[in-house]
Amino acid sequence: MDTHNFLFVSADAALITDLAWQVHREGHDVKYYIEAESDREIGNGFVPKTEDWRTEVEWADVIVFDDIWVGSSVGTGALAAELRADGNAVVGGTPNTDRLEDDRGYAMDVLEAHGVSTVEHHSFEDFEAGIQHVLEHPAPYVIKPLGEVQNVKRLLYVGSEDDGSDVVDVLKAYEKAWGHRMKGFQLQRRVEGVEVAICGFFDGERFVDRVNFNFEHKKLFPGNIGPSTGEMGTSMFWAGQNRLFQETLGKLEDWLANEGYVGSIDLNCIVNENGIYPLEFTPRFGYPTIALQEESIESSTGEFFYELAHGNDPEPTVHRGYQVGVRIVLPPFPFDDEQTYDENSRNAAVVFEAGREGIHLEDTKRVDGQWRVAGESGMPLVVTGTGETMQAAREQAYERIDHVLMPNMYYRDDIGERWIDGDGDRLQAWGYLGP
Repeated sequence: MDTHNFLFVSADAALITDLAWQVHREGHDVKYYIEAESDREIGNGFVPKTEDWRTEVEWADVIVFDDIWVGSSVGTGALAAELRADGNAVVGGTPNTDRLEDDRGYAMDVLEAHGVSTVEHHSFEDFEAGIQHVLEHPAPYVIKPLGEVQNVKRLLYVGSEDDGSDVVDVLKAYEKAWGHRMKGFQLQRRVEGVEVAICGFFDGERFVDRVNFNFEHKKLFPGNIGPSTGEMGTSMFWAGQNRLFQETLGKLEDWLANEGYVGSIDLNCIVNENGIYPLEFTPRFGYPTIALQEESIESSTGEFFYELAHGNDPEPTVHRGYQVGVRIVLPPFPFDDEQTYDENSRNAAVVFEAGREGIHLEDTKRVDGQWRVAGESGMPLVVTGTGETMQAAREQAYERIDHVLMPNMYYRDDIGERWIDGDGDRLQAWGYLGP
């Protein structure tokens, strides 16, 4: 295998520490930059670092961006587009693909312009206007903040009352508590069905043949209750470009080619017997999705991203069964409380009673050979499992977790159960999983 130079650029080390480590372990040369000062220790002892990524651009054969944010205003899509225009091979977005995540109304406009059905949605900059809309059109809605504040995942609210009265109450509370930061929000009509994310890898001209279908578990506690988090775990499988893909991301292939997008793009949807209803884009790596995707790509991960960045239509070999990834977290996740973090989690030792198969990095560092918790967020590890069935993948993941020792760690113990309890059967019965 040829070796290549990879430069990884991260806003806050949320998404690509483990990917950088995987590529480094495969024998490629890696340099890793983290912008956020509070997170710069993440990955120490695992991957080589750089303090100035721009000085490494000429050295790099591939430049990989993780999130759409750099600082408070400049999207990494603009940086990636600039670097591509200069002839560099870049995994990353464009200003318009960044906007898919930042501006949900724009995202729906793009989908509708390309013939993708969408759920009823309305964007508002004024709380009173949103409240009035619900009062005039009573129904269950989902509140989705727009802009920077959407990163506060617990602000996403899924209404349960048929008349929308709970949504009205939540909007009034948000206006008082978050009005100074929440510059806008979208109201989506709530749709019942199976929630599934369709994730494709795009090489600047076309989608890779293998498509990833994943199922998110965003609530903190088992049973899908508690505050929303970025993600507590993911179950997934790979398949061809089936109906789910063809009726959603497949329709955007020409648009993405015109943009010159390169990388992972994920469209989360609600699916029922009547149709597919897109909810939101993730035009970047997802977490812990990327760690689970690494685990299930059985060919070289580094070679896959090299070929992707160079537009060479890669053909990765992927695990043919099912995969489960579980995020292990520490107090005060998903909240910010520096005192609690200092007392319970900062620099905590990560100990393994057995091997480290299926162990993936998030906020972790290695000091004198000892794995320790790093950063400020309390989300050090993702543990994965694979199997011919979803149950087998679950069993392997949780068996591996049993050998991880960290004081005060917690995690969901039901990742993948929704598939077993009927989601898989429903998708099959509705005809979405066939060719």
